[in-house]
Amino acid sequence: VVIGQEIEAVNLFGTPTSTLLGSKVSKIDFRVLHPIIITRLGVLHDPRGNGFHQNLTVRLYQTTLEEVIVSARFSPLSSGVQVNQLWYKPVERFLLPKGFEGTISWESQDPEYLITMNLTDVLLDSGGGVLRFSAAQLQTEKQMIQDGFGQNVAAVAGGFTYTIHDGPALLESLTTRTKRFESHKNKLREEDAALQKESQTYQDIVFVDVVDTYRNVPHKLLHFYQWSVESASFKLLLKTDDDCYVDVEAVLERAGDRLGAPKVWWGNFRQNWAVDSSGKWMELEYPSLVYPDFACGSGYVVSRSLIQWLAENAKTLKVYQGEDVSMGIWMAAVGPQRHQDPRWLCEKKCLPGALSSPQYSPGELLELWKNKEQCGNPCNCQK
Repeated sequence: VVIGQEIEAVNLFGTPTSTLLGSKVSKIDFRVLHPIIITRLGVLHDPRGNGFHQNLTVRLYQTTLEEVIVSARFSPLSSGVQVNQLWYKPVERFLLPKGFEGTISWESQDPEYLITMNLTDVLLDSGGGVLRFSAAQLQTEKQMIQDGFGQNVAAVAGGFTYTIHDGPALLESLTTRTKRFESHKNKLREEDAALQKESQTYQDIVFVDVVDTYRNVPHKLLHFYQWSVESASFKLLLKTDDDCYVDVEAVLERAGDRLGAPKVWWGNFRQNWAVDSSGKWMELEYPSLVYPDFACGSGYVVSRSLIQWLAENAKTLKVYQGEDVSMGIWMAAVGPQRHQDPRWLCEKKCLPGALSSPQYSPGELLELWKNKEQCGNPCNCQK
């Protein structure tokens, strides 16, 4: 960890010679794990001649909002200062807090291609772990050329420098890391014991062999479908989340006319949903601008025949960034009979007659069920 000095985020191994004809924009995403201050933005030197001959704009923006924070424009008349094989310009010093998700983009105003380098030819300096680089892209004005973080992605067109903010706090964090790690492991063991006890008492939890992260939720879903087919007899299966209110009686009442129908998928479907190229729901694997129709995750009902197909093909189905969009992509292959029903709410909202509603805390769920039992209306009981 380097405290009190500028850190170059991108260091080159060789000469910037990797170029793709037609490429106009290069981007690299990162997440801040400890506060930093951006000090300079830079572009690669063009090895084809002396001096600086490009016209580029470099921007740092918040990934999810695409809000520009600082930028620098480079031209033959205003090229900045050359340091090794990069040209840098200072920018207004801006503190990026822990958890900040940012994107550095390089955009060429020249008719020729952008000067870039493969990720294998650079060293990305995370400052000892204060940054995590997550994705890289190279695109033309109209389409993506390369997308991902593989070794052959030629998506680095420059660099930036930064300093670590509040060095003493970082050093203290590093010093106490072992103790905090042990404390975290103890809490996980306690939580696991509590879950095992609940499972033995109420038989309401299925344990699957998956590391529990957001990106692994589609794997968890497929494991659950496999368990369902092997362990339960059913005609329809309801999928929901543990932060959702579900009016089970209303679902059972309205499910009757769907029991005998083939390949039923009953839910509230999002249509023409754009594929995110950045942020929490960033999708780097699905090669389309929009997803196939998929049901909101607060609740949907699926026929056994569809669950059977998913369970049988679980080992070969490709998973994507979220379980809901993954389900939509998988179902597009088999052509289910979609039953659109807006009573499966996609957003947190209490409406009488709703079948489900998401994003409630445990306390809020208890209040909804208390109202439901007292007066039949989960939203409120008028006195």
